[in-house]
Amino acid sequence: MSGILYVVSTPIGNLADITLRAISTLRTVDHIVAEDTRNTRRILSRYRITTPFTVSYYQGVERERVAPLLSLLEGGKNLALVSDAGTPLISDPGYPLVRAALEHGISVVPVPGATALIAALIGSGLPTDHFAFDGALPRKRGERDAYLRSIAREARTIIVHSSPHRVFSDLEAIASILPERTIVLARELTKVHEEFLRGSAREVLDVLQARGEAKGECILVIDGARPSQEQGNRILAEELAALLREEGITGRGALRILMQATNMKRNDVYRLLHED
Repeated sequence: MSGILYVVSTPIGNLADITLRAISTLRTVDHIVAEDTRNTRRILSRYRITTPFTVSYYQGVERERVAPLLSLLEGGKNLALVSDAGTPLISDPGYPLVRAALEHGISVVPVPGATALIAALIGSGLPTDHFAFDGALPRKRGERDAYLRSIAREARTIIVHSSPHRVFSDLEAIASILPERTIVLARELTKVHEEFLRGSAREVLDVLQARGEAKGECILVIDGARPSQEQGNRILAEELAALLREEGITGRGALRILMQATNMKRNDVYRLLHED
């Protein structure tokens, strides 16, 4: 009988941010698969977990390490996959192993917990009902600018990773292409010097430049685009038109209601009411 691959979330900074289930899982599996055993050992030592490591699984070797790990799983061993911090597979190299395990009929069980992008989002003060995580901004200037232009009309909150070495250039690009957009820089999450900087990209950049540096891992949360007045009228009109149809109100009555409620032109409202 095959073993189970547990995908275990670990703290992103504060070692107290680990679940009881994660501790239990790490204690009871046969082996732990870690990106860097030195980083993971700090957590294991804190909670007196003595489970042995198997081969390291880090960026660049992940595909060649799949076969020996699959062999252990198919031999009935239970493995716990952890990243250096947070939830595995989120900007970490765990995907090939998880995909291969599922393709070989091996159970994959997530053990949820800390993740930096969600911590940044819920502390940002920006809308949380619709959001997208896009990894890190492209390194090349042209590709980065093209990406930022592509989200100019995106209504969802956008979350991207940055770093102390890249955050200045990332903010410069956002300030140039999305100058009016509110952003939040979340830094050193869950640690002693945790910080949220809010404002336009230029305002946040000015703060960092005055300091001369940006320490710790960074996450940028970018507010979504707000609809223009014309777009807002159109959205409202569509919602009202649907409601009027549900209530059986049609013809001139519906036309008058929509025109008065939205200030849209008669011809535009007429077309809206007669769209298929």
